[in-house]
Amino acid sequence: MSWDVVIVGGGSAGCALAGRLSEDPGRRVLLLESGAAVTDPAAFPAEVRDVASLAACDPDGPHTWDVGVDLTPGRSTRVGRGRLLGGSSAVNGANHVRATRADLDAWPGWSYDETLPYYIRGEHDHDVRGPLHGDAGPVPVVRPAGEMRAPVTERFLAAAARVGVPAEPDKNGDQPPGAGLVPGNVRRGVRVNAAMAYVIPHLARPNLSVRGDVTVARVLLDGDRAVGVEAVGGERIEAGEVVLSAGSVLTPQLLAISGIGPPDALRAAGLPVRHERPGVGQGYTDHPNVYLAFTDDGALHPEAPTAQAAVHLDGGDDPAGDLEILLFARPFAPGGACHLMCALQVPESRGTMTFGTDPAAPPRLEHDYLASERDRARMRCAVRRGGDLLAAAGFALGAERGLDDRGLDAWVRAHLGTAAHLCGSARLGLADDPGAVVDPELRVHGLAGLRVVDTSVLPTVPRRGPAATALMLGERAADLIAGRLTDGSRA
Repeated sequence: MSWDVVIVGGGSAGCALAGRLSEDPGRRVLLLESGAAVTDPAAFPAEVRDVASLAACDPDGPHTWDVGVDLTPGRSTRVGRGRLLGGSSAVNGANHVRATRADLDAWPGWSYDETLPYYIRGEHDHDVRGPLHGDAGPVPVVRPAGEMRAPVTERFLAAAARVGVPAEPDKNGDQPPGAGLVPGNVRRGVRVNAAMAYVIPHLARPNLSVRGDVTVARVLLDGDRAVGVEAVGGERIEAGEVVLSAGSVLTPQLLAISGIGPPDALRAAGLPVRHERPGVGQGYTDHPNVYLAFTDDGALHPEAPTAQAAVHLDGGDDPAGDLEILLFARPFAPGGACHLMCALQVPESRGTMTFGTDPAAPPRLEHDYLASERDRARMRCAVRRGGDLLAAAGFALGAERGLDDRGLDAWVRAHLGTAAHLCGSARLGLADDPGAVVDPELRVHGLAGLRVVDTSVLPTVPRRGPAATALMLGERAADLIAGRLTDGSRA
């Protein structure tokens, strides 16, 4: 059977795209997911549903890809990326915060004004009304309130006010950065992933088909046109248009295995060169972070989200806020410490992927974090401001407090982690941009019938986590594929 659109990857953007495209009964849509295709919200495993737990994102777990990452020379880690219908939205912290205006206005064809209607269309904000918020979308958006708000959250926000951080009551309100509650895609303690919101309610549509446990081996090319995909095992699936939504790690790997990418890197991996795109897997960005531990014995409702409040700050000359200090009010392990995450949101460092030939094995990632003095200075600022907030809230401080620049750099390097917010591994850009992989309508430059719709297209990692932006990508891509925008104009 030939499909109008085949979507490879049932993560955040892929689910949103499949749900919206299949609203047209005349368009046949096939969504392929390499993990399990759960068809009932209640059938998701407990750790996937429970927003109070981050156990589902364990790289050793059954719901994730285990991805190896070289953070800096000599320091490596492993991260889990979602491998089930819903993708990483099924295993992450369920934070639903939009990219800033400064992020969006720097992306050609994806400005704040052009993308705002799609953020709005996807959400049902239960707390905030007005022209910047939706009330009819499939994704519930709430902030910790009542017994869902931990006592430490109040202490944290009060401490931020005492040290002069301005209030930012609406993190999705296009306001100056400051301290405020974190919006989340949560309903009564359940992490509402993209499959729950966009796909499962519409499985009765005769033009929408979802298949799990299908690993795509390569994109099928006929000259300069994509005509379908081939799955591991040899099954060939024909389509009028192929959309890669496998995520910012596996999408560039699939492009490379299909012969689309930087020629030298492809040849070094023993892969054919079918279509040169030097930017595939090159020059991506992600958020480096470290955690400050503290102990709190305040009671927290069992259905309350783990991440509760965030402070966004200017680390030097970025009025949009290039530092994030995020309060995790629940210990990561029972009986353990709580944590304050300190992260650099606009890093200068750029990463590189080393491709393999196995479509079921992610590429190796080299982030090259903190390679520049500017990045090291910004990270020192984030850690010191985080320590100031803990001190103002009355919590004991760790060994990192009071270190000079050299000592703090060493401490950061020893404790460095990643937010796993990788973006830009197949970035969008104009035709004269040699590093661009897709155009502003998400079509692969130089190829017909092939688009990329996931966070790999974002030119830079946003100043806020990319989960809400991934859903926006799927929402807007559906209108781009259909040839219309929200005002009815042609794309």
